[in-house]
Amino acid sequence: MRRVLVTGAAGGMGAAIVADLARDREVVATARNPDRLAALTSATGATGWLGDLTDHAWLAAQVATLDRLDELVHVAAVGDHIPPAVATADDFRAQLEVNLIAPAELTRLCLSLLRASRGTVIFIGSGASTRPVPGSAVYPATKHALKAYADVLRLDESRNGVRVSTVAPGPTATAMYERLQVDAGRPYEPERLIDPASVARAVRFVLDASDDVHLTDVAVRPRQEL
Repeated sequence: MRRVLVTGAAGGMGAAIVADLARDREVVATARNPDRLAALTSATGATGWLGDLTDHAWLAAQVATLDRLDELVHVAAVGDHIPPAVATADDFRAQLEVNLIAPAELTRLCLSLLRASRGTVIFIGSGASTRPVPGSAVYPATKHALKAYADVLRLDESRNGVRVSTVAPGPTATAMYERLQVDAGRPYEPERLIDPASVARAVRFVLDASDDVHLTDVAVRPRQEL
């Protein structure tokens, strides 16, 4: 059984990915919400890590307990609808800590294990990084930065046999997207959005790719563009 570490497991997208991968993998799932994490681990058999990814000492201690790791899926993210005219340095720092710095640090901590297994790293990006959303300056900027980090990691680690992919969903029916729509004064129409389970299937598609290929960028768009 391959072992996969999935962050952001308490969210709709993370929970769907954990549930899908737990069918044939040993899953380690991280989250900050104890009740949601407990429910998820009970339902899927995953091992739960309860903590904050921005606590780098905690993160290092958790990774130190692993003797092997085959796959790493970065799902955890935060986002707010903040226009450029009011976006402060603190707004950028808060989202960069979760959306860029935490996954970069976790990847660094896991690299030796992933090199040993010739493993795969997936970053859950966002369609917002390539299709700007009016009035939203901070979240897309962090996802742009994450994509750049993933691309450099891919170049550097290909010689070590590590595969790196960005899976970038468009509008997905999650609580975070609902809040972003409400904050922006736009309607939330889940029937027009991507199902989180569909993102989970895209993640599986990348992880299960045959050994001779490297799926680098996967865009997941709603069937009818909004």
